[in-house]
Amino acid sequence: MAKQVLGVPVKQNQIIELDIHGMSHEGEGVGKYEGFTVFVAGALTGERVRVKIMKVHKSFAVSRLLEVVAPSDVRMDPPCPIYHQCGGCHLQHVSYEAQLVHKRQIVVDALERIGKLSHVLVHPTLGMKEPWKYRNKSQVPVSLVNGHVVAGFYAPRTHEIIDMEGCPIQHPYADDILKTVKQAIAELGVVPYDEIGHKGLIRHIVSRIGFFTGETMVVLVTNGRYLPKKDRLIERLRREIPHLVSIVQNINTAKTNVIFGQESITLWGKDTITDYIGDIQFEISPRSFFQVNPVQTRVLYEKALEYAQLTGVEEVIDAYCGIGTISLFLAKKARHVYGVEVIPEAIEDAKKNAERNGISNVDFIVGKAEEVIPFLNKDKGVSADVVVVDPPRKGCDEALLQTIATMRPERVVYVSCNPSTLARDLRYLEDHGYQTLEVQPVDMFPQTYHVEAVVSIVRND
Repeated sequence: MAKQVLGVPVKQNQIIELDIHGMSHEGEGVGKYEGFTVFVAGALTGERVRVKIMKVHKSFAVSRLLEVVAPSDVRMDPPCPIYHQCGGCHLQHVSYEAQLVHKRQIVVDALERIGKLSHVLVHPTLGMKEPWKYRNKSQVPVSLVNGHVVAGFYAPRTHEIIDMEGCPIQHPYADDILKTVKQAIAELGVVPYDEIGHKGLIRHIVSRIGFFTGETMVVLVTNGRYLPKKDRLIERLRREIPHLVSIVQNINTAKTNVIFGQESITLWGKDTITDYIGDIQFEISPRSFFQVNPVQTRVLYEKALEYAQLTGVEEVIDAYCGIGTISLFLAKKARHVYGVEVIPEAIEDAKKNAERNGISNVDFIVGKAEEVIPFLNKDKGVSADVVVVDPPRKGCDEALLQTIATMRPERVVYVSCNPSTLARDLRYLEDHGYQTLEVQPVDMFPQTYHVEAVVSIVRND
């Protein structure tokens, strides 16, 4: 029986036509039917579409696209043969120029709606010359379906694996790794993991590629320590995967959606690979956080450096410093940089990266930024001229924002991967003595709805 919500002009399974007047931050078309909001995945602004209502809520409905009656001029044929089944990308059906426009609008909308910041300059999105084959890391789940080994990304909002031979946004070496490992475990009889029964062995095939060095790492995430036919598997991967320098087994026996376990064993070769962002070299271990698009990472960090306006005399604090990527960029222009990160392993990596690059005017400290920064200020006499924040998607802890407002550095540079939490945090800073000058969106993830942004913020004296 079709679901009907009182006072709503549509019901479940109803087929309707409507015009699309905008797009959501997740790339869905947004239309109105008798004044009622309907979301349509795959529809574009300006199109007229025929849809089937799938879910009905009090204030909106979710539908499935049946037909594009009148297509947009920016609609494209996706190059990926499994694009409409796979949940890895969201915007391959949109021209790249239109993707960049849409991502800027996501930032503008968040600033205006959440941050009440309607007069901030938001620049056009900085895109890539070649927005394909950019990902230097791939994490692909593996399963056994009807006796066949399948590996690929999940269908949207499911744990159904869409089997794939390659991915147009992955580095080509990742495609080689996926093909070789799938064939090898199938022919050697190494059983993939069964998520429901918590049986089987191979959970994920992970590849890490040095985009500028070419060094390649294969990580096999396993549901147990014993790896049958290990020597034959290693020999085959070494023979068939180009530029391979490391094979690692990561052990994860937990019933969890988290990909990596705590223990990694190097089966062959090096423990790490190396790569560059600009002229700074980084060592990357199986579980290290390292931006997946190193070409655009350099664009992002150089913009952050520009907004920091360093002259060589400043003390800088880099909150959420991770393995020190932004800190080391800043250190080349600052008097001294203090990187703060709550994850001890990341701080150890950051120290090694500083040593590797001969950068000595930086200190890395383990702890919560909102606790470490007051300590640096009160006990060590550090009065930061610039604070840089690059938080996770949840944004900054309010305690950190309060600390920044109390410490009152001249400038704050905010690097964000989530426009919604960015807008929320900018509103806080605006209400506590700071002014948002400009925002630069950067397309770190072409063909998806994700957008990064760098923000220039100054103390409002």
